[in-house]
Amino acid sequence: MPVMDIQRIQDILPHRYPFLLVDRIEEIEAERIVGIKNVTINEPFFTGHFPDFPVMPGVLIVEAMAQVAGVLVLSQMEDRASKLVLLAAVEEAKFRKPVRPGDQLRIEMKVVRRKATIAKMSGVATVDGVVVAEATMMCKLADRAADKAE
Repeated sequence: MPVMDIQRIQDILPHRYPFLLVDRIEEIEAERIVGIKNVTINEPFFTGHFPDFPVMPGVLIVEAMAQVAGVLVLSQMEDRASKLVLLAAVEEAKFRKPVRPGDQLRIEMKVVRRKATIAKMSGVATVDGVVVAEATMMCKLADRAADKAE
């Protein structure tokens, strides 16, 4: 059984189809989280991204990793409805193998350093136990109301 199903994830993240890239959370601790993204041929990006050899774009793998990290950060906040987690930086991103329709991305993110409004996290995405991508990223907390005013 997942720790969080898609409905619970949607209660935490503001993302919606076609840009919600996390299907479930399998493990969550104070400084670590594991999320799952099921990759299907029905994903809208496959129609234009190498249609004869469909491959999930690397930037979307990084986005899925950032969304899993966002679930970790927001799930620990009582006032999460008034906050957003924004991707502030991506470092050391590496793409090892292509991700194809039918694959299941297992994304594990760990907190490297956390301050009041910023978290540095590192993570790895695997398919069937094989590393397909890894990255270190910074996430920044922002007030939803402040972002709408700008």
